[in-house]
Amino acid sequence: MRISIFGMGYVGCVSAACLARDGHDVIGVDLSPAKLELIRSGKAPIIEEGIQELTRQAVADGRLTVTDSAAEAIARSELTFICVGTPSSPNGAQDLSAVVRVAQTIGDALAGKQSFHTIVLRSTVTPGTTQDLVGHALQTRSGRRAGQDFGLCFQPEFLREGSSIRDYDKPPFTLVGGDSERSLAALRDLFGHLPCEFITTDIRTAETLKVVCNAFHALKITFANEIGRVSSALQVDGRQVMSLVCRDTRLNISPAYLKPGFAFGGSCLPKDLRALTYLGRLQDVETPVLSAILPSNQLHIERVVERVLADKRRRVGLLGLSFKPGTDDLRESPLVTLAERLLGKGMKLAIHDPEVSLSRLIGANKSYIEEAIPHLGELLKPSAEEVVRDADVIIAGQGLPAMLDAVYEHGHAEQLFIDLVGTAEPARTAARYWGVCW
Repeated sequence: MRISIFGMGYVGCVSAACLARDGHDVIGVDLSPAKLELIRSGKAPIIEEGIQELTRQAVADGRLTVTDSAAEAIARSELTFICVGTPSSPNGAQDLSAVVRVAQTIGDALAGKQSFHTIVLRSTVTPGTTQDLVGHALQTRSGRRAGQDFGLCFQPEFLREGSSIRDYDKPPFTLVGGDSERSLAALRDLFGHLPCEFITTDIRTAETLKVVCNAFHALKITFANEIGRVSSALQVDGRQVMSLVCRDTRLNISPAYLKPGFAFGGSCLPKDLRALTYLGRLQDVETPVLSAILPSNQLHIERVVERVLADKRRRVGLLGLSFKPGTDDLRESPLVTLAERLLGKGMKLAIHDPEVSLSRLIGANKSYIEEAIPHLGELLKPSAEEVVRDADVIIAGQGLPAMLDAVYEHGHAEQLFIDLVGTAEPARTAARYWGVCW
């Protein structure tokens, strides 16, 4: 394939060298004469293991050339990667000026080209950038239509400095968001040989993924460092603690708990988190990430309260009360907290949970609920159907089939159905649907 790459920085240089190595004809574009001259002489303008050898060979084979002319690059290629920088502005927003300038330049060059051309943004950007900024600039300057006259895609890169060539050859997966099958097929031709899954999605999802991945990496590093500081203050080796944490691939290093939904609760997580942050305070160790978890969890509950209040109706049916299905444990259940908040706002609440019966509650569990919701017995209903029939707002706090079936069968268009679980099928109910995170 004939490929042009705009921006010969880190991602651009690595991509150019690897694509040329794989047999494609690559033309690099950059405004820096110094970078262009280095590459023409067979030298990469970055420091990276193996990049000098790959660049030298690609230039020697005639597979990699460079230019400062966008018109020449577009005319000589059928697919273009945009790999320019998106640094932070003083207010924290991304500075997208380089992305927009390149898109405008490419748009000017496309105006004189009749054949279909695919443009792929690889720079890390916030959602909406590819279509709202790049796509708009391309269409405005070229007079052509995205998805028909040219293709527009976003493909996040997962290259780590120091191991980027290995990461290029063995990515966790290849993800492409695109606006046309023709463009997606071109990228599948380019990267389908890699030993990983090739995944296609919409452009905004692909843009979001890259930013979220980087935030998750930062969170993991900071979490491990906070655990390290607390452990050290307690004369425990934090490296050994985190090494053992990573040995658990069922719950810790796994997809467990990494699915958007409702707030956490129960008898373990909240109290142990409080204990850990308290230990940190005792040792004069600041733990801002750990300390922010419970407030963030509470905000998630408040989001649902606000949505109920926005409906401006008082009869609320809550399906589920324990902190997870299959148990009657009400201690620090987020659904109990939600019920408390709604009652405090004057809502008329009806609750059904097949596992919760006042006559069976004992010990700490009974004491907790008597303090949280003193008149719970008056609110509990024997069936999900009764709760659904009499409600203006239905809240599915658990995804038990019997509960959801009641919503499907008895919900009507005047009701609001709030899904906190994510397993409901909105098309099966006449009620208006709202998902807490989707």
